[in-house]
Amino acid sequence: MADKKMEMGEVGASLMPSESTPAPARPPNKFEKLFQPCLAEVVGTTFFVFIGCVSVIENVESAGRLQPALVHGLAVAVMVACMAEISGSHFNPPFTLAIYLCGGMEMNMVAPYIASQLVGGVLGAAMAKMMTSRENFAKAHGAAFALLQPGSEIGGAVFGEVAMTCLVTMVVLLGAVNTKTRSPLVPFMVGCTVVINILAGGDVSGTCLNPARAFGPAIVSNYWGYHWVYWVGPTTGGLIAAALVRNSTVTLQKLYSNSTVTLQ
Repeated sequence: MADKKMEMGEVGASLMPSESTPAPARPPNKFEKLFQPCLAEVVGTTFFVFIGCVSVIENVESAGRLQPALVHGLAVAVMVACMAEISGSHFNPPFTLAIYLCGGMEMNMVAPYIASQLVGGVLGAAMAKMMTSRENFAKAHGAAFALLQPGSEIGGAVFGEVAMTCLVTMVVLLGAVNTKTRSPLVPFMVGCTVVINILAGGDVSGTCLNPARAFGPAIVSNYWGYHWVYWVGPTTGGLIAAALVRNSTVTLQKLYSNSTVTLQ
């Protein structure tokens, strides 16, 4: 009987609110659920594209790919760390699609996020144009991707965008979305992946990996040469990454459940 009273007392104590128990969190309002994350995506993408474009426009020949690689990688790492708790720090349409497909966000936020990223890309490119000289801006084709010309290996460039976007998207999904592999180091991981991708493939495709990063400069400079490469490649790479992560997660869950049954 004493044991029964003790059990009932414990249950009653857990159900009764105490003064030390914090009040339940207020549910987020419409601004916090919709407008605040979209604003964070606009701001984050704006400054990422702005810093990235300036690094390309003002890049000196002696620096080669190192300067743009470090600038893009460090910029994305900083913005991801700052905005992660507000919007998830996507700043890239393929990231948003892949995160949705892996269950990391609701469907009704996909279109607003992508629209916000494209707006941010345009604003960032416009800021870069305002900051740099006309001569340097003209040489860099408005920081658009002039690397691909009629005689270029378009197939290799598309494949490069697919493969490299797949890699960085997998880092995002495994580092920030998947509960079994989530890591607080994800800003550093994504930034490093961007750096190594640009160092490896910068001379092949320009290493865009982000349609918003290509769309903004294309609008501002009215340069559309092979622009489709920077939509088809990154989008395909993001979808492949989502499929790989989803399938690997399901496989691991099945292996874990089978091993659990066997141990029992």
